[in-house]
Amino acid sequence: MLEDAYLQLERTVFEHGTVKTDRTGTGTKSLFGYQMRFDLNEGFPLLTTKKVPFGLIKSELLWFLHGDTNIRYLLEHKNHIWDEWAFQRYVTSDAYTGPDMTDFGHRSQTDPAFNDIYQVEKKQFDENILHDDAFAKQFGELGLVYGSQWRKWKTSTGETIDQIANVIDMIKAHPDSRRLIVSAWNPEDVPTMALPPCHTMFQFYVADGKLSCQLYQRSGDIFLGVPFNIASYALLTSMIAKECGLQVGEFVHTLGDAHIYMNHMDQVAEQLSRTPRQAPKLWLNPDKQSIFDYDMHDIKLEGYAPLPAIKAPVAV
Repeated sequence: MLEDAYLQLERTVFEHGTVKTDRTGTGTKSLFGYQMRFDLNEGFPLLTTKKVPFGLIKSELLWFLHGDTNIRYLLEHKNHIWDEWAFQRYVTSDAYTGPDMTDFGHRSQTDPAFNDIYQVEKKQFDENILHDDAFAKQFGELGLVYGSQWRKWKTSTGETIDQIANVIDMIKAHPDSRRLIVSAWNPEDVPTMALPPCHTMFQFYVADGKLSCQLYQRSGDIFLGVPFNIASYALLTSMIAKECGLQVGEFVHTLGDAHIYMNHMDQVAEQLSRTPRQAPKLWLNPDKQSIFDYDMHDIKLEGYAPLPAIKAPVAV
């Protein structure tokens, strides 16, 4: 099964990972240096041992490809996966006058009464982002995150580089190049980012009329984050292959610190007890010629029949 590579990673860290502290204070089991390979000709690598919301993956990738760094677009598509970092910036700013949200990420998971207050404040924050332009401009921005680095990399001379457009042009003109690379890790910008890039660099490779992609990810939340990353880069590879007149090859996923959060252990055990199902197929609108022209309805999955979702808290 296409999913076996992911489940083997999960099982390896679950059984043999090193216990470590982490930035969030949650604690992890971790290992350093791991690689998975997914043949995209066998299907689309979206997990079936638990339901993964493909709509969130689509909207996040389109957000990146738009060069957007404001969460308003995501909220418009009911995507809340980046909210926590924007909300954290807001409640620690001088503009916030509501209840104390110190250590809100941990407290909201352990104190039911506080969690109710947190949810009210968070809902109001989202409403303000959606309907107040000035508020969205001030507090919806996440800094120079993926969309900015991919599409508007700032140079020392004050110009910008569109890395995605450039790499597509290079694939078309020089498919054997060893420089088909996009980087999101800019040391100068890291201090201003809401969350420094976890997936830091990816490289394309053309052989036998097929496009492959390898991602280097410095940090991977195996239970919640990595399934999104696998699907997102498989989707990106498929979209670029279509534009360049190529078939899909492999998605190769190389991880630095691959970890399971301690408060995900029960969920991981549940997932590992399940049997994967047939991988779905990806459909891309044949009328779209450029990856920058896609909307949500231009990307669909066929035959996705996963087992039920398994909820777990996000470590912020």
